[in-house]
Amino acid sequence: MNLPEDLKYTKDHEWVRIEGDVATVGITDFAQGELGDIVYVEVETVDETLDREEVFGTVEAVKTVSDLFLPLAGEIIEFNEALEDEPEKVNSDPYGEGWMIKLKISDASEVEDLLSASDYKALIGA
Repeated sequence: MNLPEDLKYTKDHEWVRIEGDVATVGITDFAQGELGDIVYVEVETVDETLDREEVFGTVEAVKTVSDLFLPLAGEIIEFNEALEDEPEKVNSDPYGEGWMIKLKISDASEVEDLLSASDYKALIGA
């Protein structure tokens, strides 16, 4: 299983890449594997400011729909529009072309509450 060491993770199976005050967010390799073939990603919260753990969108797989939870409070500034036509990028490249949103972080101290790669591995029993 692919778990890049330079990312942070959540108990809800999102990954976070921090670059200054912007966080790029997607779902982990573990999550996409559990969901199966992803057929649709919906994010209708662009330009909205949400609190940590609020639902920012959904991901739909062949057999289920799952909510996506914001790992950090902030304003959603971008959605990966490539996923509208190619949602399968979440399966094939979850940490690259399969990213979902970019977020302007409101409270940088919340980053400390995210999991390291080793903590996330322990969470999922990897």
